[in-house]
Amino acid sequence: MRTLALRLSVFIVAMILLASAGLQLPLFAQSGGSNGSIQGTVADPSGGAITGAKVVLRNTISGLNRTVTTGPDGAYQFPNIPFNPYHVTISAPGFSTRDIHVDIRSSVPSIVATTLTIAAAGESVTVEAPSGDLIENSPTLHTDIDRELFTKLPLESQSSSVSSLLTLASPGVAADSNGLFHGLGDHAENAFYVDGQPVTDQQSKVFSNQIPLSAIQSLEVISGAPSAEYGEKTSLVANITTRSGQGALTPRGEIVASYGSFGSSTISGDLAYGPKKFGNFLAADGLQTGRFLDPAEFAVMHDKGNVANLFDRVDFQPTQNDSLHVNGSYTRSWFQNPNAYENENLTDQTGAAIPNTDQRSKIQTVDIAPSITHVVNDHSDISVGLWMRRDGFNYYPSPNPLSDFTPLQQETVSQTRSLLNTGVRSDFNWVHGVNNVKIGGTYQQTLLNEKFGLGIVDPGLNNPCTTAVSPSVNNPAQCVAAGSTPNPDFQAFLGCYDLTRSPSLADLCNPASVATNYIFTGHTDVKLLSFYGQDSITKGNFSVNLGLRGDFYNGLSVSRQAEPRAGLSYNIKPTSTVLRLSYARSLETPFNENLILSSQGCNSAVIAAIVPCVPASFNPGFRNEFHAGFEQTAGKHLVVTADYIWKYTHNGYDFSILGATPITFPIEWHNSKITGFVLRATVPQTHGFSGFVNMSSVAARFFPPQIGGLGTTEAGGSPFRIDHDEKFNQTTHLQYQRTPNSPFFSFNWRYDSGLVADGVPFAGPNDNGIVDLTGLSPDEQFQAGLVCNGVKATPTKGLPATCLSTQLTSNLVSIPAAGTENDDHNPPRIKPRSLFDLSLGQDNLFHGTKQKFSAQLTVINLTNKYALYNFLSTFSGTHYVTPRALTGEIGYHF
Repeated sequence: MRTLALRLSVFIVAMILLASAGLQLPLFAQSGGSNGSIQGTVADPSGGAITGAKVVLRNTISGLNRTVTTGPDGAYQFPNIPFNPYHVTISAPGFSTRDIHVDIRSSVPSIVATTLTIAAAGESVTVEAPSGDLIENSPTLHTDIDRELFTKLPLESQSSSVSSLLTLASPGVAADSNGLFHGLGDHAENAFYVDGQPVTDQQSKVFSNQIPLSAIQSLEVISGAPSAEYGEKTSLVANITTRSGQGALTPRGEIVASYGSFGSSTISGDLAYGPKKFGNFLAADGLQTGRFLDPAEFAVMHDKGNVANLFDRVDFQPTQNDSLHVNGSYTRSWFQNPNAYENENLTDQTGAAIPNTDQRSKIQTVDIAPSITHVVNDHSDISVGLWMRRDGFNYYPSPNPLSDFTPLQQETVSQTRSLLNTGVRSDFNWVHGVNNVKIGGTYQQTLLNEKFGLGIVDPGLNNPCTTAVSPSVNNPAQCVAAGSTPNPDFQAFLGCYDLTRSPSLADLCNPASVATNYIFTGHTDVKLLSFYGQDSITKGNFSVNLGLRGDFYNGLSVSRQAEPRAGLSYNIKPTSTVLRLSYARSLETPFNENLILSSQGCNSAVIAAIVPCVPASFNPGFRNEFHAGFEQTAGKHLVVTADYIWKYTHNGYDFSILGATPITFPIEWHNSKITGFVLRATVPQTHGFSGFVNMSSVAARFFPPQIGGLGTTEAGGSPFRIDHDEKFNQTTHLQYQRTPNSPFFSFNWRYDSGLVADGVPFAGPNDNGIVDLTGLSPDEQFQAGLVCNGVKATPTKGLPATCLSTQLTSNLVSIPAAGTENDDHNPPRIKPRSLFDLSLGQDNLFHGTKQKFSAQLTVINLTNKYALYNFLSTFSGTHYVTPRALTGEIGYHF
């Protein structure tokens, strides 16, 4: 591995030397290698510079719309532009308007020299993007989202707004609780590239802290087969371009405050400033709410939380050919773990009252990522980037350990975990003729530290006797005198960690005389070295992507993988149709969260006795992925794009959970097959109206045996639908704003057919139509909305032990008819649901020019739908959707 790292270092140095020796042409370097720029000049027919010409850059699909004016030399520049096709309109008094199509696919600056002709007398111009600008001749399905869209999009989660945005605005994403989502049938196989920095670890609010939405300018969400530059987690790739202060010759910014349901309040502010060679963008925001996580009850109990974000981006251009870009951020979140009714009004085994469950978590994230870009000549550039990102996670149990006992949680647990990811990347871009070449490499190290504490709080988990006895009985030899018989399954060494027993345990725990928590600690260093080369070739109506990636993974296991990538698209111009095919081979690396515990926990007799496990080191999986799709326009007012997906993964990953805690473990299955389709229909803005519809259907089938990890184990059997599987979902978004100074209206309709729910009771083929309910506590029956023969379960009073399947109903879960349940073809599911969200507001209340005041009202779950995200999920438990929530917001913009 050291040899490979040395080779990468030599490779990066060689590229820097090549750049230093390059031609010093009068171009402007573009910060970072994940976005582009447009530079141009505007002249009159004699060649003289036109000062004050208006230049408008637009992409009607993503919503991007920027305007600049030319300087005394007739020059203009659009920095920090996401990769996309654009429509550029140039106009000046007395001259004819000029329209130009520019396709940005590389960080190499695009140079546009424009000559305007003298306008004819009485000439008037109406500018509209031609229909050809609405489609992309690209082999890869992706969705472009600019800030112009998502600032008005009603988002459910304020504490994980990026997840909410991806769930609503990109197709193929199934919504889950707590900021989680399933991208194209996978869980956590998602990657975020923030200005080129890869972030492939989990970004939901129970694992890490996301980049604040206030720092994002635009996203490109790749749902198709990824190109060679993307690795590790590739089911869904989100390319994030952050906001920049470049071009802000006078300071501009905003201060926004909001207050709403559940005592939720926010305050945020940002400031951008950028003189000629310097730019800085600073954003800070805070959130406090009484409903931070999605609880296991529709009611809110013990669910407070807060988040503080600070993000800063610095751009510096010491020469025309060189630029430095630095991102820095710090985020801290603190939150309570929500209580269910079972966590309230508690008593111990003697009947004495004990405090309610009081579990809490804290996450701190620090990130710094500098990069430098050098323009070699008018066809090529080179960039080198470094980064350091640290997630520190602390989980605190209740002060009274016995308060943590529930029917699902037999242990009290604590955890201190950190993930430190450092890396370097370098890429060389060359654009000439029909070729757009990118060659690069990445080396990253992830240092994992885990400390895990566990104590038994269920007196029945390791009872010395076969029946319940006094807590002072801690030895099978005492059972007869207590009126019971010895338990043959009793494990004496577990008595050392049984907090429900008498402290006099000298006969069991030597030298200790008091039961304490079991402590597990682990450390490992995961290394990943990657090289890639790719070429995007555009020739006539054809577009071809060819690439090859190599990943060298060295963690608790070692793996090497060569990964070819290919794509082909063809533009049928007379009908404005694009047909596409793509293929990708990829290495799927193990999840880093609790990787050591899940890989090595079986080596501990204590953990192996309490949590089922398969002793094995996780091996990276490998995937073959195929996509076939099309893109079609209908005039200038509708664009439809769709893909069929087929993914086969050997060594497929998922998560399991310890009881009702947020302590989750990666587990590994033999293989998985994921198939389905995604579709997006977009209505570009027309007379103030715009909208989109996303649809998808994904079948996620996993195949036993389980080959590694803690949690429920399966040695064999038939394939099953995992809880990533959803038959159908759709999102419809409508938006209307007649003019920039007019009020706006924004509306979402989200329909989900329901995720698979393994915990739902049903009658099997040999149960004579009788459903056994003894496996669910009264509160769990209530959470599932179960009704037996007209009698509803309550949090404190459950249903009879059995119920006829014809009499068992629910408004929250779908129960298969007696004898029809099949884990592969007819599993239990969450009931279908439709959720409606609404935003109303005005961007410029008093029609100011430089200073503006805004106001907005957002309603989430407008109809107050009573529904579940999931029920007894092996990953996250039970969670309800957000009840109706109103938020009012005011802002000052300058």
